[in-house]
Amino acid sequence: MWSLFLLLLSIPLSSSSSSSSSPSLHESFLQCLTFNSDKSFPFDSSIYSRSNPSFAAILESSAQNLRLLEASAPKPEFIFTPSTDAHVRTAVICSKKLGIHLRVRSGGHDYEGLSFVSEIESPFMILDLGKLREVNVEIGDNSAWVQAGATVGEVYYRIAEKSSVHGFPAGLCTSLGVGGHITGGAYGTMMRKYGLGVDNVLDAKIVNANGEILDREAMGEDLFWAIRGGGGASFGILLWWKIKLVPVPKTVTVFTVTKTLSQNATNILHKWQQVAPTTDENLFVRVIIQPASTNKTHRTISTSYNALFLGDAKSLLKLLARDFPELGLTRSDCLETTWIRSVLYIAGYPSDTPLEVLLQGKSSFKNSFKAKSDFVREPIPLDGIEGLWKRLLEEDSPLVIWNPYGGAMSDFTESETPFPHRNGTLYKIQYLTLWNNNGGDDKSVEARHVEWIRKLYNYMAPYVSKFPREAYVNYRDLDLGMNARNSTSYIQASAWGNMYFKDNFNRLVKIKTMVDPENVFRHEQSIPPLPISSSSPTSNIS
Repeated sequence: MWSLFLLLLSIPLSSSSSSSSSPSLHESFLQCLTFNSDKSFPFDSSIYSRSNPSFAAILESSAQNLRLLEASAPKPEFIFTPSTDAHVRTAVICSKKLGIHLRVRSGGHDYEGLSFVSEIESPFMILDLGKLREVNVEIGDNSAWVQAGATVGEVYYRIAEKSSVHGFPAGLCTSLGVGGHITGGAYGTMMRKYGLGVDNVLDAKIVNANGEILDREAMGEDLFWAIRGGGGASFGILLWWKIKLVPVPKTVTVFTVTKTLSQNATNILHKWQQVAPTTDENLFVRVIIQPASTNKTHRTISTSYNALFLGDAKSLLKLLARDFPELGLTRSDCLETTWIRSVLYIAGYPSDTPLEVLLQGKSSFKNSFKAKSDFVREPIPLDGIEGLWKRLLEEDSPLVIWNPYGGAMSDFTESETPFPHRNGTLYKIQYLTLWNNNGGDDKSVEARHVEWIRKLYNYMAPYVSKFPREAYVNYRDLDLGMNARNSTSYIQASAWGNMYFKDNFNRLVKIKTMVDPENVFRHEQSIPPLPISSSSPTSNIS
C-alpha cells in the first residue's frame, strides 16, 4: 500500500506548468479521483463546488445547527459524496496529495459543526458519507453490518424488518448518522439494560491516514478500542460498524407524564434523581424540562417524564407504585406497543406515523442553538433545582434533558472503552438554548443566548461532577478550554480532553501518535498526536 501511495504522490495533476491555466482545487481533486479510481464512474456528479447550484442544498442537507450555516461561517471549497468504500480511500489519498484539509460528515448532527465547518484551516473540503447507508442484518448470528452514512432510524427499521424481538441500543433521535454517533458512545433508551452503542460493537472497517481499509483484525485492538468512544474524525474515517443485536420483548410500554410547578414538579424531580438510576434496568425514564406558558403573562416550568419500559404495562405500574409513587402513573398514561413503534414514540412522532418515516434520513430539526452537558454524581438539592428554575425562566427557549444512568452502565469500567462516564454517574444533563435568527447573521442575537447558557453552566458547577467536570464528547462544546483550541498541542487539548475522556485521554493520545502522527484527521477538538521529538509525559500514557 505504501508503494501505491508513493506512486500516487508522484503523479502530476495537470500537464500545464502555467499558474494561469492551473486547475482549481476541486478540479484537481476530480482529476486525482478519476486517475486513481474507476475511470468510468461520473465523479463530476459527486463533487459540488461553491459555484454548483446544488452546493448550498448539499451543505445544509443534514446540518442541524443553523448558526453554523450563516453567511459568516467558513465554507468548504467543495463537497465530495462518495458512493463506495474505495472512493473514500481515494479521497484520503487525494486530499493528502493536494494538501487540502478534510472534514468528514456522516450525519451532520454535531453541535459545533466540526464536520462541515473549519475555523482553524482554509481551504478545506467535506467528505459527506450520506450515500453510504447500507444495512445488512443477520438475525441468525444476532448482528448487522451498517455503513457509516446510515441513520439510526434506518438501522432500527432494517432490524425490525427481519425480527420483532431484536433491537439495538443506540440514539433516541432517528436521523443521527451511525458513523459519528457510535464513535462518541451512542446512548439511548436501552442503555440501562444493554449499555451504549459502543458496548455492542463487534467489528468495524475504517480508512486510516495512509488510505488503507482496515477491519478489527488489521487495525489491532488499541485502535479498535479508540474508535469506540474516542470521538469522531481523529483516527480515521469510519466506513462500517458490525453491531451486536440485543433481544427486546414483543410488548414494551411507553409513557409521558408532565408535571408543572403547581403540581409539585420540584419535589418529584428531586425524588427522580434517587429512583431513575437505581430502579429496574428495564426502565428508562428521562426528564425533559422547559418553560411553559399558563397564560399570556405567566410562565411556569414543565417537567415531562418520557419513558420506555421493556415489558408490559401491568409490570410497569407495579414497579413504579413501589419505586416512584410520587409520579402518579396510571394505566391510561401507558401505551403498550412494539419496540420499533416505541422508537417513533420517543422520537416524538404522532401515533399514526408510518414506520417508513425512519427511512427518510434527514433531520427535520433545524434551529440555531448552543448546547452543553454535565454528569451528576450526587442528587442536586431542592434549592439547587429551584435556582435552575429561576434561570430557565429568564431565557426565551431553553431546554434541559436529564438522562438516567445506572443499570448496565455501571457494569463497565471507565477504561473499557474511551467513554468513561460509568459507575457512580446518576444521570447526564444536556442544556440547550434555541433561537430564531430569521435567516439573518446578527451576532448580537447569538451572543445574548450564548452568554445565558454559559451563566447557567457556571451556576450548575457546584452540583455536578468535579476534577474533572465531565462532558459528553458527542455534545461538542468549543467553550471547553476556550483558550486551548489548538488540537495539535497535547497540553492545550488536555483541557477538554480530560473532561470528555478522563484518564482515557492519555491512552487516546498515544494511539493517535502511533496511527496518525502527521495529524491527517484533525479538527478543533480532535485527539492530538505527540510531536515525534516531544519529551511530553508519554510514560504516563497507558
